[in-house]
Amino acid sequence: MASQLSETPPVTPGLRNRRIDLLRGIAILLVLFHHFCIAYPLGHSALAAALTPEGVRAVARNGNYGVTLFFVISGFLITSNALARWGSLAAIQARVFYSFRIARIVPCLLLLLVLVNGLALAGVPIFATHIPGVSPLAAMLRANLAALTFSTNIFIAHYGWANYALGVLWSLSVEEVFYLTFPLVALTLRRQPLIMLFWGLIALVGPFYRMAHQDDEAGFLFAYLASFDGIAIGCMAAGLATRWRLDGLIGRLLQPTVLLGMATLYLWRSIGATNIWGVSAMALGTAVLLIASAHHENGPLATRSRLLRGLEWTGRLSYELYLFHLIILGLLRTLLPPATVPATGFERLALLAVFFIGSGLLASAISRTFSEPLNRILRQRLNQLGKPSSPCGISPEQPRP
Repeated sequence: MASQLSETPPVTPGLRNRRIDLLRGIAILLVLFHHFCIAYPLGHSALAAALTPEGVRAVARNGNYGVTLFFVISGFLITSNALARWGSLAAIQARVFYSFRIARIVPCLLLLLVLVNGLALAGVPIFATHIPGVSPLAAMLRANLAALTFSTNIFIAHYGWANYALGVLWSLSVEEVFYLTFPLVALTLRRQPLIMLFWGLIALVGPFYRMAHQDDEAGFLFAYLASFDGIAIGCMAAGLATRWRLDGLIGRLLQPTVLLGMATLYLWRSIGATNIWGVSAMALGTAVLLIASAHHENGPLATRSRLLRGLEWTGRLSYELYLFHLIILGLLRTLLPPATVPATGFERLALLAVFFIGSGLLASAISRTFSEPLNRILRQRLNQLGKPSSPCGISPEQPRP
């Protein structure tokens, strides 16, 4: 059967799902390629000889759809982990939920602010915050305040891309504001069908909000209500994955069909022309792939190609890559201004390789030496909140990702 009843959690706590990491890897590479091509357009490079200039632009222009994939994956994993940890959303412990979000999100966020502020104070112009009529220090403080209060998307709506390297925080702002409501919705509605209905309404609001803000890029791309639908669809997908599995012949046919549809939408037109229902369609396609991947058993690592392993490795580092890749790109733009790099030939392709490798090395170093060790330490301490003797009352037998 293509779908069958199953009460098992959609993810296994503590274990990575390689198919989900693969999706993450594709998403973050789309974002990185998009940002690189804004700085160093490749429409006349050697790559254009193979893909044509229109082909290069088609791949490069829609990196924001990579963020849509991230939103859906995030909602799926947050909900899956909550179900695995507490058994039902009605039993969620808000204090533990928020503590774990802080442990994962805040250390890297603070490190990014330290690096960007340090480079700005060292006199590297691209990392400074530029707001007309506002002193550099006051502008920096405003950008930092927006980052720490998860309102960078609102900051961008008011001031534009005033800080190059902190612009990526718009999506973190969307995610974390959504997750501020996550336990509150679960504890208020309690019954999973009602919670799913609420998320369904949020998903329905998205395209109509984007439709009403077509004359405002910050409104149809970066606003909370323009982006919440992707996260909500991911949350609903996790709920469905606890009961339904996509396997058998229909499941095997459905996945390549969905992938083909998503690729066609991505390449067809720019997100500015397709965002109203395109974001919803991309999110729904991602949700189908996640449900199909939820109960997938990972095969031996040695049987997988180097390309797949490389994409999965990239996916595991996606958070660090997303936050810090503009540090590398900003430094490249400072050392090698785009006007000095020939637009034809292989020079920009070589620079693209340097950008990917440099971003990967920086993200890997941060993950190994800072974010993951600190995340483990914080979670080990925060797990004490979940012991039966604590007010949170999580059973020690319950898995904690």
